[in-house]
Parts: sequence; C-alpha cells; structure tokens
Amino acid sequence: MNTAVAVPAALLSALSFGVGSVLQQQAASEAPTTDSLRPRLLLELARRPKWLTGMGLVVSSYALLGLALASGPLVLVQPLAATDLVFALPFLAWRRGVPLTRPEVAGIMCTAGGVAMFLTVLPAPSHGTVPDLVDWVPVLAAIGGAVMLLAPVGLRRRGRTRTALFAVCAALLFALLDSLTKSTADRFQTEGAAALLAWEPYSLIVVGVLGLTLSQSAYQAGSLAISLPIIDTLEPIGAVLIGIAVFGERLAQTPSALAVQMLGAAVAVAGILLLDRSPLARA
Repeated sequence: MNTAVAVPAALLSALSFGVGSVLQQQAASEAPTTDSLRPRLLLELARRPKWLTGMGLVVSSYALLGLALASGPLVLVQPLAATDLVFALPFLAWRRGVPLTRPEVAGIMCTAGGVAMFLTVLPAPSHGTVPDLVDWVPVLAAIGGAVMLLAPVGLRRRGRTRTALFAVCAALLFALLDSLTKSTADRFQTEGAAALLAWEPYSLIVVGVLGLTLSQSAYQAGSLAISLPIIDTLEPIGAVLIGIAVFGERLAQTPSALAVQMLGAAVAVAGILLLDRSPLARA
C-alpha cells in the first residue's frame, strides 16, 4: 500500500474523467437516439473528434485509477475518484465563457470537503489477499440481475427516466469494473504473468464495454445533470461496498469516527446534488 501514489493518481483520474465526460456527452447528444444500447452507437461516435478526445481522457483516467487501486484500497481511492464533477463543472464554465455561481462554488466545496471528512478517519489499510471467484458470485449476480432488469425498462422510456436508468446501470457496472481492476492489479503484483490465466483480466473487457455502452447511452439520452451525479454517487458507494464485502476492507472502527465518515459522505452527496442543479450542467 502506498497512499502517496494512490491519492494523487485518484485525483488525476477524477480530473481526466470529468473533462472527458463533458466532451463525450456533448458528442453523444448529437447522435441518433435509435442507436441507444447498440454497438453502432460507439461506431458512430468513433467518427467524431470531440468524442475521441473525450475517450482518450477517459482511458487515461482508468489507467490512473488502476495505478491508484494498485497502491491503495477501494475505500480510499473511490471517494477521491468520484470528485470528477468538481472538475467537470469548472471546465464547462470555461468552455462557455461564464463564471461559476455561488451555489456551484458551494457544491464544489461541499463535495471536496465531504470526501476529505470521509477519508480523515479512515483506518490504515491492511494487506489483504486476492479474493477467489466464489467471493465474487453474490456481487456478480446482484449487479448482473439489476442491469438486466433496468436496462430494458430504460429502453422503453424517454427523457429523464431513460437517462437515469441507463446511468444507474452504468454506475453499477463501473463500480464492478473498479473492483475488478483492483483485483487484476493485485494479481499481477502477487502472481506476475500468471495473472493472465485468471478470469479477472478478461472480465474487465466485457464489463468495460457494457459500462461504456450504457454510459454513452445515458449521455445521449439526456443532460449530464442527470447522468453524471448518478454515476458519481452510485459508483463509489458500490465500489466501497464491494471493497468491504469482497476484499475485506474496513470503514472507521469507532462509533464517533463512523459518524464523521457518514456525515462526510452525506455532505459530499449533498454537494453533488447541488452541482446537479447548476444551469451549466443542465444546459
């Protein structure tokens, strides 16, 4: 464990993902709605320079996230990586040549401050073992079942409901992707090239493509004001829960410290919801 690497890598990952998401959403919103949840949506977007630039930043964000997860636990890395909206909104303001409003600044401060509170009382990470496949079965069943239920419902809806359901599915898959990334990184650290014989590296491809398709479908269906806050809140919560359930990671151990963590989490979520009301994000 090396928090001196994990923390800056997670923050740089959030920066790359926030800016990349803005560029991707702007390009995806121009694509035909009939392409939702279809591979040809990605083929259509791949011809758009703005989307490719955003995709490059998103890929960079996942590389940085992998470095962070190889150096620290999910309960440390994911709250930091979830601050991408803190970077996305100022980028939107800069692109549109407008200043941030007081509520937007307050949202940024709440999000950053809440994450800081959550991490302040986090116990020192311990060196865990790479989980076996049997440890993953309940998580894989729960997330797979939720996506198979919600995605078809979203396809039959329009507007905010469609965007929200696709974003929920994408967030769940991204939480799983983050957790599988950590498991893969841990395997390469402990087993070397023999990690290529494990199932995790190949599951990353499947989960990554599904998550990418659903996130682009959410961006295409509606505003970042709906999709990005959902992803920003559900992805880290899901990843932290997977870290506790599968990797044996820990939250604060005393009632007072746990109360501080829960308050920090609530403040961070309130900040994200405040940013959700920004006219910049809703435009």
